[in-house]
Amino acid sequence: MATRHSAEYRDRHLVQELSSRIRRLSRRPLRIMEVCGTHTVSIFRHGIRSLLPETITLLSGPGCPVCVTDTAEIDAAIELARRPGVVIATFGDLLRVPGSRSSLERERAAGCEVRIVYSALDAVALARQTPGREVVFLGIGFETTAPTVAAAVLAARQAGLGNFSVLCLHKTVPPALAALTAAGDLRIDAFLLPGHVSVVIGRRAYLPFFERTRLPCAIAGFEPVDILQAVAALVAQAETERPQVENVYRRAVAEEGNPAAQRVLAAVFEPADARWRGIGVIPASGLEIREAYAAFDASRRFPLELAPAPEPRGCSCGEILTARKTPPECPLYGIRCTPSDPVGPCMVSSEGTCAAYFRYHDASAGG
Repeated sequence: MATRHSAEYRDRHLVQELSSRIRRLSRRPLRIMEVCGTHTVSIFRHGIRSLLPETITLLSGPGCPVCVTDTAEIDAAIELARRPGVVIATFGDLLRVPGSRSSLERERAAGCEVRIVYSALDAVALARQTPGREVVFLGIGFETTAPTVAAAVLAARQAGLGNFSVLCLHKTVPPALAALTAAGDLRIDAFLLPGHVSVVIGRRAYLPFFERTRLPCAIAGFEPVDILQAVAALVAQAETERPQVENVYRRAVAEEGNPAAQRVLAAVFEPADARWRGIGVIPASGLEIREAYAAFDASRRFPLELAPAPEPRGCSCGEILTARKTPPECPLYGIRCTPSDPVGPCMVSSEGTCAAYFRYHDASAGG
């Protein structure tokens, strides 16, 4: 008990010290984008904005994997769910994300078989238990979850499962950073880089992007001290005009990342163009299953057409994902769109900006 209290006291002291340091260092306006949904939630939950000077603006970017899944991709999953003999296995967050005309939750209520699983290997087990059904796992997420899906494909092949496949909707972070900075109407001065993704890909993965943009970057953990240390690093880089990719999360992130996870990824997946909600198609920003594992690729086993689909009428989720708007600037926010009755995915996922804003903003001074 004494140890826990002493740790809490130490963290409070560090938070105060870092906040004071940032206020002393910061002289020029600095717009920092966090590109991780867990960072977004932590920033709101702990009132990080209230600890920063007015010179610093924190922008929430496309770091929620459910939120950036395009409407056309949701429509494809719904089309699969409606096919006879198909069982959709998915993480729970995806269930309520609206497609252009329906959602997986509505399809399940209408009689389609949609199962919630907690890992890709759970979906492999489900395929083993139901040999007469085609189990399709919806593979979403960034480099954090993609290795586990690759491992599931390898496990399914080893087990000789002919009724397991993956609808691969994975996306990768570094190309998205490049797309955001290339947008002419969006000013980003620095990036707070995602901790979980960086554990897999390592600091080096960001260097090509950094060499093109020379924007300050810092890899951060998720506690208030972690985030403030990263903000302090970014402010120091900006004020001294010495940008770099700084690893402030060294207890978890190595220079080269996780080679074992990278090998599994490379064995099963290869880069592909991908459509991001709110951004559009970003070259080589997605993953697709290699030809050697085509038998486990749901898009080949069940030919699907990903027709472009509009956002729900009035929904500003695309603009919110790219920091062009804040949630209250959406005309549906808090009126027609709430966590209990969401219109867009930014209000569905626990990592969505709208959901975080709705839950924590009133207790988070500084906006």
